[in-house]
Amino acid sequence: MTSILRSPQALQLTLALIKPDAVAHPLILEAVHQQILSNKFLIVRMRELLWRKEECQQFYKEHEGRFFYQRLVEFMASGPIRAYILAHKDAIQLWRTLMGPTRVFRARHVAPDSIRGSFGLTDTRNTTHGSDSVVSASREIAAFFPDFSEQRWYEEEEPQLRCGPVHYSPEGGIHCAAGPGGPGPA
Repeated sequence: MTSILRSPQALQLTLALIKPDAVAHPLILEAVHQQILSNKFLIVRMRELLWRKEECQQFYKEHEGRFFYQRLVEFMASGPIRAYILAHKDAIQLWRTLMGPTRVFRARHVAPDSIRGSFGLTDTRNTTHGSDSVVSASREIAAFFPDFSEQRWYEEEEPQLRCGPVHYSPEGGIHCAAGPGGPGPA
């Protein structure tokens, strides 16, 4: 048998952020959470946090010097955010499609049912963020979940989540591989 790590059938991970504009509105936050679930993502990890300005500056360093950089950094540090690690066969592209275009005006016209088309306010306050590549996903997941080992997850959790059975825990807000007897195969 070949290695499960990065095997063709392996689940892909992505980082998904719910920005302060959506977290501030419980109904929007819940609607986005439900879209994640209804699109068959597995929620691997989830946390809510306040992001310090310095952390925002580091995260968005690639945009430093661009006209929107300062506004984006200040906005992202303005209130609580929710960070998810999502898993799906094609997690990165599926999450990006579900979010819709970055520019809210465009999202409302070409993808009105997308998250940004439905809930985005401006190009900065556009409800969500998502990784744009496997490399970005690894880097961004590490920034928000420093104790998460992607390698360990692929070795230990991914095969169980991919092969099932899987249980969603509303209390913890994550999916677990579990049978009737608790964690692990039944």
